[in-house]
Amino acid sequence: MTGIAYAADAAPAAGGGFGAFIPLILIFVIFYFLLIRPQQKKAKEHQQFLANLKKGDAVITSGGLYGTITGMTDAVVTLEIADNVRVKVARGYVLGPEKTAGADTPAGGASCKIGGG
Repeated sequence: MTGIAYAADAAPAAGGGFGAFIPLILIFVIFYFLLIRPQQKKAKEHQQFLANLKKGDAVITSGGLYGTITGMTDAVVTLEIADNVRVKVARGYVLGPEKTAGADTPAGGASCKIGGG
């Protein structure tokens, strides 16, 4: 009976103490290079874009407004979205430069055809 007690007590440690952390370290490294680093790079580029804004730039906001910058302060950008129509937008909500009309949008704007003709 004492033989069973000795056999149950001597369980070998599989992998050691540091070996168990190697998969966690590898997962963190993969997450860093695939998720964290690109997100930080994109945020840095956006901050640089916001710092370089000037009057006359055509931009798009996160709300989908296209406009031209007519005035700026440290926190607010004034956009002219139509003739004599100006709106104030927080500077952080400016997403980027306005894209020119490309292949997806016709030059006259969006079109909708109802019916067959």
